[in-house]
Amino acid sequence: MLKNKTALVTGSTSGIGLGIAKALARQGANVMLNGFGDVEGARAEVAALGVTVDYHGADMSRPSEIEDMMKTAAARFGQVDVLVNNAGIQHLSLVEDFPVDRWDAIIAINLSSAFHTTRLALPAMKAANWGRIINLASVHGLVASAQKSAYVAAKHGLVGLTKATALETATTGVTCNAICPGWVLTPLVQKQVDIKAAALGLSNDEAKKILLGEKEPSGQFTTPEELGELAVFLCSPAACNVRGVAWNMDGGWAAQ
Repeated sequence: MLKNKTALVTGSTSGIGLGIAKALARQGANVMLNGFGDVEGARAEVAALGVTVDYHGADMSRPSEIEDMMKTAAARFGQVDVLVNNAGIQHLSLVEDFPVDRWDAIIAINLSSAFHTTRLALPAMKAANWGRIINLASVHGLVASAQKSAYVAAKHGLVGLTKATALETATTGVTCNAICPGWVLTPLVQKQVDIKAAALGLSNDEAKKILLGEKEPSGQFTTPEELGELAVFLCSPAACNVRGVAWNMDGGWAAQ
């Protein structure tokens, strides 16, 4: 379905981003990876699917590096047809204790980076009258949790950016949507599991059950593979009129 098209996925050397990159590659898309994880491992996994893979190590908190990444992708592949904004970081703290530098970093990486990639990708997408922008928000783009003020603010902002972009491209062949996962067992979430296990003196499996039980009625993690298949759907002709949606895949979290 995506043969001869190019997908750029930020934060794609592990977890959700790598799962989405692989799902798009299975549909024939060439892939530009980005992130600070196992670059060569991620490159090998995607390349094994028979597509061309490249990597750019842009720090997503730095607009100049984002611009260089977008220019590099265009020079390497012609243009970015599918943009997946997935890069993200987390920090837990009460609002009054939240470190200012952590707030600034979370807003920069989780929200502002998506603005920069989007503004740079849109001209070529509009000229081609085809493009897909998929923002990995979170169930925290729809509801809040304590001690996650910066993350919640950034993800709510990302949902808002998604809607505004969708309205501005509504009469074109470019769509913009957000995916809002609940708990996905990524390295980011595993850290929260580890903290809970240590604090409560529990095994890792027991801590996982408690974490899921607090928020997610299904009692199960969403997988990167499932999120990848949703991204594939949003790139398909069947989703050509899905615009500005914040699609939660959260085991019933936001339904409560």
